[in-house]
Amino acid sequence: MLQSKSFGYLGVALRAMIAFTVLLGVAYPFAIMGAARIFPDQATGSLVTDSEGDVRGSTLIGQSFSDAQGKPIAKYFQPRPSAAGNGYDAMSSGGSNLGPNSPVLLKQIAQRRAEVATFNTVPESRVPADAVTASGSGLDPLISSQYASIQVERVAKARGLTTAEIEAEVLKAEVDAMPWRSEEPLVNVVLLNLHLDELNAASAN
Repeated sequence: MLQSKSFGYLGVALRAMIAFTVLLGVAYPFAIMGAARIFPDQATGSLVTDSEGDVRGSTLIGQSFSDAQGKPIAKYFQPRPSAAGNGYDAMSSGGSNLGPNSPVLLKQIAQRRAEVATFNTVPESRVPADAVTASGSGLDPLISSQYASIQVERVAKARGLTTAEIEAEVLKAEVDAMPWRSEEPLVNVVLLNLHLDELNAASAN
């Protein structure tokens, strides 16, 4: 009797192993491959390419638009701060782990607010929160419309374009990142700066 029960348990175990092998070893991989064919851009990392087809980044990962000394470049819209490695390092994704009452964080925010205001020649009262705080991942490529708006005049002057031309490109780079919420659209800085580079290149030709 005990032996027959053991064989019964063995049969159940074998059937379960075969079922899960088919489900997870065959059906699931083919389902993922099918989804990749339906969403090819997402499957390859949502890569951003220029007019010549060269990869310039990803719509999902921000970039630092600064010079070799770490100073922001005037002709580019600047992203929010990043605590990932030296900035937007996908291998070191993460936040600063500083709490809202941390004296270190409060000092950083005050310093960043002053720097952003000076760089964009606006009063500190116009500097939004995302301009002085990093995202939880440190890789966020999106900024608020308010942060984009205080950068328009500086970028227009640096690129020799009108503010209307820059504002039009900002609108093109807006994304409704959270359509279920009533907040304003966000601006993808990576796409925006790429479009501006291409606009300048087209004007030069």
